Amino acid sequence: MAGAGDGGEGRSSGDKQEEPSPPVDRALHALGFEFTRITAREVAGRLPITETCCQPFNWLNGGVSALMAESTASLGGYVASGYRRLAGVQLSINHVGPARLGDVVQAQATPVQLGRKIQVWEVQIWRIDPSTSECKDLVSTARVTLLTNLSTPEEMKSYEIGLKKFAKL
Repeated sequence: MAGAGDGGEGRSSGDKQEEPSPPVDRALHALGFEFTRITAREVAGRLPITETCCQPFNWLNGGVSALMAESTASLGGYVASGYRRLAGVQLSINHVGPARLGDVVQAQATPVQLGRKIQVWEVQIWRIDPSTSECKDLVSTARVTLLTNLSTPEEMKSYEIGLKKFAKL
């Protein structure tokens, strides 16, 4: 029976419920990352820094920053290449400032070069000012190089469809 806070308000029994979409990126999803924008020109999202994301001194683990960089750049590359399979071939990251347990960081990936075979993306990770929700301090900057001329397996079509719904392309 619909109602009573189960999310079924206003639905008749004949309405089909949509299956929930799988996460855009499983590893980032597991850490609590939320994508806020996915286009061929920008991928952005935020991550609250929890104990899971921290090294023993309660600072953001550099590996988590690298994961955010490669994942956001790869999603942007996937969309920009017309949803063709791709592979990361180079990741270079500099950690220039700390993010601590309880902070929120924002990752923003933008293309530097969108070639048919090779793409290069720049990713910046900023600590967010909690009072204004604006980028305050640079935490990491990365450059990601992607090989983008790989054939896409048929089983990836469902992922493409789900991503297109999320990105509203």
